Amino acid sequence: MNIDDMVMISIDDHVVEPPDLFEKYFPKSLRDQAPKLTANPRNPDVQAWMFQGVVVGSSGLNAVASWPKEEWGMDPTGYAEMRPGIYDMDLRVRDMDANGTLAATLFATFPGFAGTHLASLPDKKLSLAACKAFNDWVVGEVSSTYPGRFIPLGIIPFFDVDESVKEIERLDAMGVRSISIPETPYGVGEGYPPFKSGYWDPIFKACADRNIVLSLHIGGGISLVKRAEGFDLDDMMILTPLISTIAATDVMLSGAIKKFPDLKFAMSEGGVGWVPPWLDRLERHVTNQEWTGRTFLPKGMTPTDAWRKNFLACYITEPSALSNRDRLGIDTIAWECDYPHSDSTWPNSPEMLMTELTASNCTDAEIDKITHENVARFFDWDPFKHIPREQATVGALRAKATDVDTSETSKHEYRRRYELANS
Repeated sequence: MNIDDMVMISIDDHVVEPPDLFEKYFPKSLRDQAPKLTANPRNPDVQAWMFQGVVVGSSGLNAVASWPKEEWGMDPTGYAEMRPGIYDMDLRVRDMDANGTLAATLFATFPGFAGTHLASLPDKKLSLAACKAFNDWVVGEVSSTYPGRFIPLGIIPFFDVDESVKEIERLDAMGVRSISIPETPYGVGEGYPPFKSGYWDPIFKACADRNIVLSLHIGGGISLVKRAEGFDLDDMMILTPLISTIAATDVMLSGAIKKFPDLKFAMSEGGVGWVPPWLDRLERHVTNQEWTGRTFLPKGMTPTDAWRKNFLACYITEPSALSNRDRLGIDTIAWECDYPHSDSTWPNSPEMLMTELTASNCTDAEIDKITHENVARFFDWDPFKHIPREQATVGALRAKATDVDTSETSKHEYRRRYELANS
């Protein structure tokens, strides 16, 4: 396949919420208590969100697109220092064009990837309002303003199951295709009941009944991977795929698929290489450890059957895993860009992706599955409803974005431009 003929959909991109989001969507009666931008206490020169007396800012690793690598780090960063496409959706679409990316999901930043930050705050009425405001923007405004460019993904107030079901119903009417929930609920904050507890069943049922995918993004459960005191950031970044293994095991053994056979889970940013040996272990377990008496899947379904029917995994770069794609199941593999995080391959994603696909001798049919067809099927989302295929390819999108500057640019230069534009 020619690189320009690929169609690329990322099931894991991120967004830093625009500064006016809560001014636009927070209830007027509570507007004085809405999240507000303030000075970051760690660096007063950059902004952070203040909500319910808690200040949360963006770290550099969440917004490194275009920065030289020597500027990367966990230090706070503000809007002035970010590449504008990180929070300005007009410019985000242009950045996607420059990378040849047709469409993407958008995981939240300030609320937490799955709304976990909002869930940690004391006033749940205000947290619910913030959750809905974010959804009104990301599912309502963004998806309708840029048809065909974003797979609508929302968050729910999982701290309240009844309100969560109501929000799922509301989001379904808005066209949502996925809900992000904590990948390991008991590993988040003070801890929430695990998937096997029954607590999540109404949420699972609401999503299964509406064919809404549950996205499990790594990160919230990092505390479950216990390290020695004083471990380095490298440990966390290298070992995070283990959280996807834990999360998928929790789902598989919880009985959720037995109760809701059509429930679907997208494993976000955990990679795919861990899946084959994990499946081997599960297959061996269910035939060798019958004495436990556990039956967690529908009758006649094997763990491999469940994986291939109910799960989708994604990767950024992982050439060794592609060589094991037959054991994984070619229909369970998807690609992700992870813009604008430090793992992202933007703006060279097509080149890096094609290099690995070619090295693994993937056929054109397999390439189509990995780059967009599996996502379209799993999320029940038509990639060509609004944009014809000939206009959706890497070559066609990049041809529209020849004026987009993708060169390495310092955060200090971004600040200079920002201050000049706002002077």
